[in-house]
Amino acid sequence: MNNDTKDTPSETRVFINGNIITMDSHNTIVEAVLVRDGRIVKTGTTEEIKSLIDNQESVIDLEGKTMLPGFIDAHGHFPGSGIFTLGVNINSPPIGEMTNIPQILSALKTKAEGMEKGKWILGWGIDDTLLDEKRMIDRYELDDVSSDHPIYISHISGHIGVANSLALEKAGFNAETPNPAGGIIRKDPNTGIPNGILEEEAAFALTQMALDFTPEESLLMVQSAVEEYARYGVTSAQSGLCDEKFISGIATGFQFGVIPLRVMAWPNIELTDKILKGEFDKDSLTTDLFKIGAAKIIGDGSIQAYTAYLSKPYHVPSGHDSDNCGYPVTSREEMVSLVSRFHKAGLQIAIHGNGDAAIDNIIHAISEAQKEHPRDDARHIIIHCQTVRDDQLDEIKRLGITPSFFSAHAYYWGDRHRNTFLGPERADRLNPAKSAAEKGIRFTIHVDTPVTPMRPLLLAWSAVNRISTGGNIIGESEQISPLQALRSITIDAAWQIFQEDNFGSIEKGKFADMVILSENPLNNPENMRDIAVLETMVAGKTIYKK
Repeated sequence: MNNDTKDTPSETRVFINGNIITMDSHNTIVEAVLVRDGRIVKTGTTEEIKSLIDNQESVIDLEGKTMLPGFIDAHGHFPGSGIFTLGVNINSPPIGEMTNIPQILSALKTKAEGMEKGKWILGWGIDDTLLDEKRMIDRYELDDVSSDHPIYISHISGHIGVANSLALEKAGFNAETPNPAGGIIRKDPNTGIPNGILEEEAAFALTQMALDFTPEESLLMVQSAVEEYARYGVTSAQSGLCDEKFISGIATGFQFGVIPLRVMAWPNIELTDKILKGEFDKDSLTTDLFKIGAAKIIGDGSIQAYTAYLSKPYHVPSGHDSDNCGYPVTSREEMVSLVSRFHKAGLQIAIHGNGDAAIDNIIHAISEAQKEHPRDDARHIIIHCQTVRDDQLDEIKRLGITPSFFSAHAYYWGDRHRNTFLGPERADRLNPAKSAAEKGIRFTIHVDTPVTPMRPLLLAWSAVNRISTGGNIIGESEQISPLQALRSITIDAAWQIFQEDNFGSIEKGKFADMVILSENPLNNPENMRDIAVLETMVAGKTIYKK
């Protein structure tokens, strides 16, 4: 934790004279709130709350400042934002500083200097469409960085990456290696030798190898992530694709008190099967702060990596045939099988689907599962749901599915979605939160950290204004109100993971997960992203104070 972070474990805390936006069912705004033993006892006027306390109890005068429920990470990969304490930040503006390939190679060489021979070098965030060269690096350029270290650099999407020759050797990837199911090992068309660029399941294999950190390295990563999340008002984080080793490590972090915020972990397919077979006891790890939730399935890839599965071709092809539509990571048949098995077992399921063809597969699988094993209020989630069509929203409504939109795309990639990946019509409908709201579909929004930084108020600003880095409005008809955006990162995000009775709003009986802001975001939607978090509290304890 940083030097300006304080822990104030007072049993009773009283906040008065505030503008407290409760996010209850009526969007009530109150002046004061009484907290005891980590939970909210009562909200009301300043005079009402002051009448319930004595002079010995801690009273904080908000002086008109705005208080909200703590922000909830609806989808991300905690503690992934801490990766830059160990790896190399190769993002381009506005996230990083890289504008060309020589800069990236130089940064990787600097990292290699003085490192123990054989240690992995990991770079994160390359975006070929923002580099001067408009292309990915290949294995031979990474070989020039170092032949003593396996090197893997990940695309900003996390769905493709590049490995040097030593890393490819460690993974067993060569000219004879077939493509894994749901992935591609790109090869030289003349020699058949891998060029180092890997897609989807092939890329995930290298990512896992490069992320095999020591306990000490993992601790540094967690501490960095906790600091960032707390600084920006996040009281509940998510880790969206976890194996057994990862979940055990996070649980250890809680045991040693290094994670003061809530974490919802979504197990991968293999761990979910272990849980169902009784080979992994998730209940023994469950606490107020740590829970294991929905089973996570990957339906397709990323739009900006050209691996999302679309029903119509990409707008401007890049290294692919002109009729390229991407591809599914999980086939339609396997999707039906997985969803049916997990749904029958009573699990909530969260399925990654960016392209509308992938979303077709997801909807079909959930529909089939409901026919065979009807369940009320399953709350299955489509993660990202970016290019969802209007007819698909109708099916999502019918089946009780809840989408989590990657609304930060309008800011980070909006111009390129319009001009390169999707074309104007599909780009303007990207992450159609307003269309979902008009159909009565409850949704959330997310930033998918470490794909984009953990900035909840920038995320809300993006959903409200849909302004790109180039200053263009991407889909004005899909803009939502500031209140809708804030609900989608507070109470609606709690509801989506079946935690609405525990947190997400400032109401009697719930945990006192709260943030104090420098301004009221409802009054200044054009500048929501610039509002500072002054204090972050989990169960009434301050985990960050500016």
